[in-house]
Amino acid sequence: MVQNRSVPANVLLPHITYQNVARAIAWLEKTFGFVEHYRYGPPDSPQGAQMHLGDAWIMLNSARPGRNSPAQAGCTTQTLTVFVEDVDAHFQRAESAGARILEELHETEYGERQYGAEDLEGHHWLFSRHARDVSPEEWGATVAAAAE
Repeated sequence: MVQNRSVPANVLLPHITYQNVARAIAWLEKTFGFVEHYRYGPPDSPQGAQMHLGDAWIMLNSARPGRNSPAQAGCTTQTLTVFVEDVDAHFQRAESAGARILEELHETEYGERQYGAEDLEGHHWLFSRHARDVSPEEWGATVAAAAE
């Protein structure tokens, strides 16, 4: 069986649409600390790219008919959550690089320390780290029977 050398099995790899993939690569590197793994298409105007931040992997794709960035669509439909080692330092990096902060750095009722930001084309990101153990029941969640 051929193994995918870039991403192991059972890993979610979201595909994120950008109008300008080259610009998105540079912005995600500078602002959020992602590292480019590869790009495809012409070097100065790639059609797509794969990037990672630690063990979190993403694919960038060029916009085309039927696949728009939030800036083109006028809305966003999801938030990408990435767990990082040092969310405070990550927040400082993103804020210093000019990311639009949607949620200030805070601790949630479910025990995560996190902040929210918007990228250059309107995608919403949440960066988080585990701060304290809180059972789902303590903050009002119901655990599915299959998860117990």
